[in-house]
Amino acid sequence: MAVDDRSEATVKTFAVKPKLKPTNKKSLSSPESSYWKSFKPKQTQTLVSSITSLAFSPTAPHDFAATHSATLTIFSSQTLEPKSTISAFKDTATSACFRSDGQLIAAGSYSGQIQVFDPKKRSALRCLSGHSRPVHFVSYPRVDKLHLFSGGDDSVVKYWDVLSGDSMHNLYGHKDYVRCGDGSPASDDMFITGSYDHTVRVWDVRVSNNGSMLSINHGAPVEDVIYLPSGGLIATAGGNNVKIWDVIGGGKLLYSMETHNKTITSLCVGKIGNQNRILSVSLDGYLKVFDYSTLKITSSVRFPSSLMSVAFSPDCSTRVIGSSNGILYAGKRKTKESMESVKPEWGKHVGFGYEPEKRVLRPSYFRYFHRGQNEKPSKGDYLIMRPKKVKLAEHDKLLKKFHHKEALVSALRAKNPENIVAVMEELVSRKKLLKCVSNLGVDELGLLLSFLQKYSTMPRYAGVLIVLAKKVVENRIDDISGSEELKSCIRNLKRSIVEEIRIQESLQELQGIISPLLKIAGRN
Repeated sequence: MAVDDRSEATVKTFAVKPKLKPTNKKSLSSPESSYWKSFKPKQTQTLVSSITSLAFSPTAPHDFAATHSATLTIFSSQTLEPKSTISAFKDTATSACFRSDGQLIAAGSYSGQIQVFDPKKRSALRCLSGHSRPVHFVSYPRVDKLHLFSGGDDSVVKYWDVLSGDSMHNLYGHKDYVRCGDGSPASDDMFITGSYDHTVRVWDVRVSNNGSMLSINHGAPVEDVIYLPSGGLIATAGGNNVKIWDVIGGGKLLYSMETHNKTITSLCVGKIGNQNRILSVSLDGYLKVFDYSTLKITSSVRFPSSLMSVAFSPDCSTRVIGSSNGILYAGKRKTKESMESVKPEWGKHVGFGYEPEKRVLRPSYFRYFHRGQNEKPSKGDYLIMRPKKVKLAEHDKLLKKFHHKEALVSALRAKNPENIVAVMEELVSRKKLLKCVSNLGVDELGLLLSFLQKYSTMPRYAGVLIVLAKKVVENRIDDISGSEELKSCIRNLKRSIVEEIRIQESLQELQGIISPLLKIAGRN
């Protein structure tokens, strides 16, 4: 009874084709994929509108902030419940960012203002005004507590002194909306920005020449850009591509991957043990995990709505994803369960030394009969080989669908005489050949006449083609008379037939001379 309940639940959840064999889940999921799926997403909150950004506090207990509508909400990373809500924005809030000590949080808005808050008091300590259009990204440097950098739809990147509230540098270079940015792990004076003008720029506020050190063309409007932990590589997202660049090597493109079907909206860096991964989300509803050391996608998770933002906690325990319809998917990994699911080959990567006991699969177990087609046979198993599927040609597929004229034209265009004559013989047996000939267009009729002129005199095909040529001329005389190209084909066909008749008459004369000599030779 439990088996029936399980199968009914599966049918309700997935559209499974009945002819497919059950697949072995273990063979389809790697240990790393199991690790990422252990962050079971829990729909914690349905917020007012699209979640424009997510950010974790760099200090324990690593609470996280989400911006949505004209509100900034701070959630507990332990309970995944809201702790405080800040509603001091005049317009849609964007790009929340914690300071390195977690004591302050800054966020931009569509009003063009940047506000700095104390998360505990929920009061605005500073209001930075300088952008003339909506601000789409605000970020603190990795260690520096006194400065901010920001960018918006006015195409200007600003470097702020938070204490005085003044803009220290106005950095020009982008020609369209500035949508994203990130601070360098190597230096607090360096950061990168991405724009809808398809470029990513590397800035250094110590450089007097407008601060721009390097410009990289992504090839599409840039939605997000992040520094990788080494500080020498950056990852950019635009369109449905994620690209990895070597900044130290002068902006050299190292790898480009087309991981999603729709626009990628956000990137972040996640960790598995001591190794880093790139997490990307897209409007297609997928979360993809990319191992940039082996250049492979290691995990893919589907969500029911378009995704706008993603963040991963510094202690690797929480992953949060924001969607376009205001749903926040927060997943927390349980350390004990993840330890039990660790495989030996993955344990050596993340530092776990223990190897779980492997469970033997016996014929008396239910799982034995659901091993799937990827399971290797045992020594005593009897193998049943499935016959290989024959690949049909295009004209054979059309004949199976009873598209007779299309099958004939497809065979004529393929220019294989054996296949063409075979199709004609099949159409004769179906009593459809003359009907197909009468329905041919002028160009298709030209193909048929060219074939008849070339192969009608060959003994292998003459029995079928000579009769067909006569019927074609009788049935399509009006079309032939109105086209010089078809007249030329008929003249060539007539010339070939006259030449063949002359050759046959010469051969008959020779046969008449040789036959008496052979009879005389036979008597002797």
